[in-house]
Amino acid sequence: MAGQVDLRAGLDQGAIRAIAEGRHGDPFSVLGPHPTVRGPKVIRAFLPGALSADVLADGKVLASLEHVEDGLWVAAVNAVPPRYRLRVTWSNGVHEAEDPYSFPLLLGEMDVFLLAEGTHRRLADALGAVATEVDGVPGVRFAVWAPNARRVSVIGDFNSWDGRRNPMRLRAECGVWEIFIPRIGPGERYKFELVGPDGTLLPQKSDPVARRFEMPPATASIVADPAPFAWTDAAWMEHRAARQGPTAPMSIYELHPGSWRRAGDQPVTWDFLADTLVPYVRHMGFTHIELLPIMEHPFGGSWGYQPLGLFAPTARYGGPDALCRFVDRCHAEGIGVLLDWVPAHFPTDAHGLARFDGTALYEHQDPREGFHQDWNTLIYNFGRTEVVGFLVASALEWLNRFHIDGLRVDAVASMLYRDYSRKAGEWVPNRYGGRENLEAVAFLKHMNGVLAHEVPGAVTIAEESTAWPGVSAPLENGGLGFSYKWNMGWMHDTLSFIGREPVHRRFHHDEMTFGLVYAFSERFVLPLSHDEVVHGKRSILGRMPGDGWQQFANLRAYYAFMWTHPGKKLIFMGCEIAQGREWNHDGELDWWLLDRPQHAGAQRLIRDLNTLYRAEPALHARDHEPEGFRWVIGDDRQNSVYAFVRHGFDSDAPVLVICNFTPVPRPGYRIGVPRSGRWLEVLNSDAEIYGGSNVGNAGAIEADAMESHGEAQSLAVTLPPLGTVVLKWEG
Repeated sequence: MAGQVDLRAGLDQGAIRAIAEGRHGDPFSVLGPHPTVRGPKVIRAFLPGALSADVLADGKVLASLEHVEDGLWVAAVNAVPPRYRLRVTWSNGVHEAEDPYSFPLLLGEMDVFLLAEGTHRRLADALGAVATEVDGVPGVRFAVWAPNARRVSVIGDFNSWDGRRNPMRLRAECGVWEIFIPRIGPGERYKFELVGPDGTLLPQKSDPVARRFEMPPATASIVADPAPFAWTDAAWMEHRAARQGPTAPMSIYELHPGSWRRAGDQPVTWDFLADTLVPYVRHMGFTHIELLPIMEHPFGGSWGYQPLGLFAPTARYGGPDALCRFVDRCHAEGIGVLLDWVPAHFPTDAHGLARFDGTALYEHQDPREGFHQDWNTLIYNFGRTEVVGFLVASALEWLNRFHIDGLRVDAVASMLYRDYSRKAGEWVPNRYGGRENLEAVAFLKHMNGVLAHEVPGAVTIAEESTAWPGVSAPLENGGLGFSYKWNMGWMHDTLSFIGREPVHRRFHHDEMTFGLVYAFSERFVLPLSHDEVVHGKRSILGRMPGDGWQQFANLRAYYAFMWTHPGKKLIFMGCEIAQGREWNHDGELDWWLLDRPQHAGAQRLIRDLNTLYRAEPALHARDHEPEGFRWVIGDDRQNSVYAFVRHGFDSDAPVLVICNFTPVPRPGYRIGVPRSGRWLEVLNSDAEIYGGSNVGNAGAIEADAMESHGEAQSLAVTLPPLGTVVLKWEG
């Protein structure tokens, strides 16, 4: 009876042509098993270029498919088994697998609901490519959000990159297209091919939530291995919140993984960095590593700040498991890992998010809202719930899947203001007529609230360069909810001061003190970041005035001032060895400089500063409280001398810091102190071991019963030239 069925039954010429031309918007209505009026069923498959095809059940031929027209093959069967296979003979071999169009709906009701609502927290488990089993059949479930597309297909090596072969099914209730491709698995390359709402075939697109990518400049996504990583960092994770809370010491080593140190003629990998970088960071005493963006990005010269793979570590350094091994090693050595994360904008590359389904899906339609003129990038539409959900899910992916300890959010200022770097007429006011980007503000608050709830102990750090109030204030107090904020004002002011000739510094004395006017308005990180050693700004050492000796002395005194100033610490790689040239992302640090005593001395100073900073609660426990800091001398403009006391809690010994930013030694400099007794010289940036002239205080000073600076007792301190001295009360 099956043989009497009209194989064209239920089809019209338009449907056949639409399938053949890749224009059919509902391929499951044509392909796969379908009933006929007379009773027998038909199985249809689109197999352009096939030589023959059979339907198999239990390993036996149930029926042979006949070529009807334009690559459409059809077989009639009396009964369709629950799981049949198609055996297709091609010119280059035979392929056998279950029919993708015989599988039911894939996404569950809750997935669909959360996707439509824009609140799916594990987005890459629902969308993208998930290696799984459906009805006991192994394969890969593909899903992608493209609500305005006419047709979406998954393409890859498994279908000869032919977009007509595997068109997907639209779940209209959430705008997601889905399909299950049986008998493929991790390692498969794939992309999506879309037809826009106007019928235009769009450039092939990478998967927005792919967990792996090809090595750039190739742009295909790769099906990731779903097996979970075997973490060994339970002890670290249990105590992580205390290690990076407001009262903890945080000294951050910011770096670009590919240019820290080269691996000979081999590529830099996460395993190489685990074996070399991690011991170095531990030896230097840093508490955290901060990685420039490692999300997949097409252009290496962007240093990762123009990412397109917000769920995937770049293939440049290895796969996801390799990154997990690196983080696990860091945690084993007591080192936290922070990532730079970029939710402000994305590049315009055709294979990426730009006009993803033929419309402005992730970005704004209006370039006055959706295009960054400075960076030639597109701005996320923070008013769209699905886009907000996409970004929040990306943040959660790094914190949950990779055990990352915190995210430093890039370019927050550009998100907060609609007129950021725009002239009059080039921006659109908010609904109240103002310049604040209300949707971006709501996104940042929502993101920080979700992360605090779902990943307690992780931190978020804002790179925010304006005076926006409450960046690190709690959400319940009206703040943005970040854990910390980069103190860009402190960085600009102090670098301006230290870059001046000492003879001129007395006229700019307030550049070193002004930061204390607002130092406790936020929870700050003091940054000397990658942005300060590129684009003609020179290295930090290169900014120092004077001859070679004075340059190094200035640098050491400045670093000691920074490490004793309120706020967590961050320096970019190379600053610790006093690199003389700007950072070059195509090379490596000038490690050969450590053969020179002055550079080795600068490195040793940073190590000793980290040790002192971590050991003395007075230098970190009350970083964000005014009670933790008191000026002793802030007005000695003529001598460019500053002195302040840092306090911890009641049982913590106070620490006195004195900075002399002139090349003149000052013996017997009188300074009032809060306690009588012996004060130990615990650090002197002019010490011989750092390359200094060894002018100091013989290890300790006894307080005199002589009033000074409002105190009943004082010290007669020898101040080294261009030096910072740190004294701790011993009692």
